[in-house]
Amino acid sequence: MLRVQNIEVVYSKMILVLKGTSLEVPKGKIVALLGSNGAGKSTTLKAISGLLKGEGGQITDGFIEFEGEKISANVDPDSIVKKGIFQSMEGRRVFKHLTVEENLMAGAHTRRDRKSIKNDMERIYHYFPKLKMIRTRAAGLLSGGEQQMLAIGRGLMAKPKLLLLDEPSLGIAPLLVKEIFGNIKKINKEEGMSILVVEQNANVALSIADYGYIMENGRIVMEGEVASLLSNEEVREYYLGVSKEGNKNYRDVKAYKRRRRIAW
Repeated sequence: MLRVQNIEVVYSKMILVLKGTSLEVPKGKIVALLGSNGAGKSTTLKAISGLLKGEGGQITDGFIEFEGEKISANVDPDSIVKKGIFQSMEGRRVFKHLTVEENLMAGAHTRRDRKSIKNDMERIYHYFPKLKMIRTRAAGLLSGGEQQMLAIGRGLMAKPKLLLLDEPSLGIAPLLVKEIFGNIKKINKEEGMSILVVEQNANVALSIADYGYIMENGRIVMEGEVASLLSNEEVREYYLGVSKEGNKNYRDVKAYKRRRRIAW
């Protein structure tokens, strides 16, 4: 469904962030893009969704295809949403002065099938029943977990074929993280929706994904089926925090990552 081929991204015409990034998202699958903060994960999503322009970013090499059509050259974000790609931003970005239901309606603003929007609202409440209970509450008064549910629900209201999720676990209590990721898996299974999820929390992302990519310093350095990544000693030790000797000291992990970046 999605093919990112060898793209380079530059900010402000001078800062090279992505250095030949390639990845694919098959139809109906969940793909996880993992890596530390600053690795280039969010920039990859913005390159796909067309949001680079607003931040002074530009794709200077390579291309992006969605359902066989190139979308990376001069395609506005609203046109990309209409083609079937929606990005849920890092930090949730809800409209705080609007109610939950008004936020969900905002997600459907590019649609023309107005009669089915009410039914789709109930579909969102099926996945996130808590939102129905607080549908008249201002989004700014919600907890972080509730806002994340709302951000994902707003994305679903656009009826995307491909949903891009940027750090959905960020700043959320562990119990709610488990619930939200369980719902992401449920959405994928019931809707057949393709999902590309960016996460620093490798454990939770790989628990629902079919395939994974690991990014460091603007490059993909490892990829594979989830089972193969979970059995890889380097992944287990330096991304999942598990080694043959038990949990790895965080300072050792940071030192190891610095050595790998120098080597790459």
